[in-house]
Amino acid sequence: MSEAAAAPSAEGKKKPFLIILIALLAVGVGIGGTWYYMNSQRVGEEEAAPVKKLPAKFIKLETFTVNLQSEDDDPRYLQVELVIKVNETEVVDVIASKTPEIRNQILLLLSSKKPTEISTLEGKQQLSQDISEVIKQKIEPEALQADILDLLFTSFIIQ
Repeated sequence: MSEAAAAPSAEGKKKPFLIILIALLAVGVGIGGTWYYMNSQRVGEEEAAPVKKLPAKFIKLETFTVNLQSEDDDPRYLQVELVIKVNETEVVDVIASKTPEIRNQILLLLSSKKPTEISTLEGKQQLSQDISEVIKQKIEPEALQADILDLLFTSFIIQ
């Protein structure tokens, strides 16, 4: 009988020990999870820091007047004024030094167009993209090409 009485008391001693062990594990997991969550939030804040925007500058090019490709043997002309929107970085100086080359490429592009190609909104948007690409091709180093933000038409006359 002494063995039977000793068995329940040994089990009774193990039960509080297991409860304390489980409670300690739960507290440890809770603290570890909280630390991990807070640490990941801090890393997320550092990565989400806003990128400082550079001020924009507008570079006006001289007026372009070109003969368009004839569709009906009637001479047609295009007169357009362009402004290049850029980040205010060294790309401004590069464009200033390459202006004759840029103007030449734009003139060649404009004179290759037909009136029907550029008279619609989509045609003008495509022409704007084409001119932007021509300008970017003349900009070196390539890293500065990203500083060219947009090309704007300030006047667009087909006659």
